[in-house]
Amino acid sequence: MYAPRVRSMMPWYLRWEVMPNTEISFRIRGASLPANELTPTMATAPTVGRLSLQRFGRAPRIRKNLKFDRDHRLPIPHVKVTTREFAPSRLEEHYHTTLADDLMYMTYKHEPEGTRKSPRQIRLKFDPEDPYSRFRHNPPVGGSQLGKKPAPPSTPESTVRLEKIQIHTFIKDSLQNKGNLLGPLMMLRALTGETEKGGGHHAVGGVEIVKGKKSVGGWIRPGVPVGAKVDLRGQSMYDFLNTLTEFVLPRLRDFNGIVLPPKSSSVNTPSAVSGVVSFGLPPSAMVFFPQIEVNVDAYPQLPGIHIHFVTNARGVGAQDKARALVSGFQIPFIRR
Repeated sequence: MYAPRVRSMMPWYLRWEVMPNTEISFRIRGASLPANELTPTMATAPTVGRLSLQRFGRAPRIRKNLKFDRDHRLPIPHVKVTTREFAPSRLEEHYHTTLADDLMYMTYKHEPEGTRKSPRQIRLKFDPEDPYSRFRHNPPVGGSQLGKKPAPPSTPESTVRLEKIQIHTFIKDSLQNKGNLLGPLMMLRALTGETEKGGGHHAVGGVEIVKGKKSVGGWIRPGVPVGAKVDLRGQSMYDFLNTLTEFVLPRLRDFNGIVLPPKSSSVNTPSAVSGVVSFGLPPSAMVFFPQIEVNVDAYPQLPGIHIHFVTNARGVGAQDKARALVSGFQIPFIRR
């Protein structure tokens, strides 16, 4: 016996056709009714076997108009729009799957619990009980001893990792004319793609203008623009690092690697315990970046840049840990 065809008194989006020997049940607020007791006002999406017929109606009516940004002439959405990673990062995955374990093994220093000695208390320069010197700046005798601070214990959380990459450039001609900063700003924007609060992230600073902090030799004054910088974190950091190691460094003839300090240099200087690896690229190397190479004529004067790899390594031996991490990303080192 064939089931009846239900077609009358129903809109087009609720009409369906029943095939022979097919069981039909309708779900209406948790109850099931046969087909002959169903009315059009009670009809919902039917379930035929395991398949469910969904209703595709019109979009909901907009009850509240979007705000309008008069500066950018664009609508402002009601919710905060935040971008996420749109593609997997090869270098980031390489760090978590390979480099992190290798660096933990290379830099591990076994210290049984309770064996680490507490730092030696160095007397202060002035007597803190003396009322005449109570409010003076009272540093310890011999300085802050920053270069002698021990490294934190070796744990999976303290494994050296890359926190950010900072790129900055100094433009001497900007002291006479601020317009000379336009080319470097455009270059850094093209290299990194960073904008202020880009992608809905409030911590993204974008390309920033560097201003002088104090007078130097009578030609740098406080508040005068002297250069530009940009901080890269997250996916944009690894994207720039990938471009640097795949396209730029292999095409430089005079670049054999980052020059290491001589063996006789001190390992207790503040720079040796900062965990930062720095090197520079000349203006001739800028044309090897794919973002600049496609339109070199748009940049009349390409300045050189300084690149700083900032890691979380601190204490004695932090510089060696940072170099081991950077070398894992295919950046060579050389000693002269």
